[in-house]
Amino acid sequence: MQDIILAPVITEKSMQLVKLGKYTFKVSIASDKRKIKKEIKDKFNVDAVSVRTMTVKARKKNMQRHKYEIPAFKKAIVKVKAGQKIDLFEVGGSKK
Repeated sequence: MQDIILAPVITEKSMQLVKLGKYTFKVSIASDKRKIKKEIKDKFNVDAVSVRTMTVKARKKNMQRHKYEIPAFKKAIVKVKAGQKIDLFEVGGSKK
């Protein structure tokens, strides 16, 4: 069995979405919305209200004389039920 959720996506935009209860993940290309919703429930014990998916195309990058390609991947934006949150996306800790 393959993993459905591969990694969280941490960008400025995704951290802004966290305030709205939306969490962004890099997911397996073969996964669908139902599988992603079930995996979120199993791994993080939160209820997903909606799941939006998109495939990010591969692109080529140049860094000085070196050329390389960033492979295509699929990402999902998951909205959780109001009042619930995923602790993986919490920034920093409280200092007392």
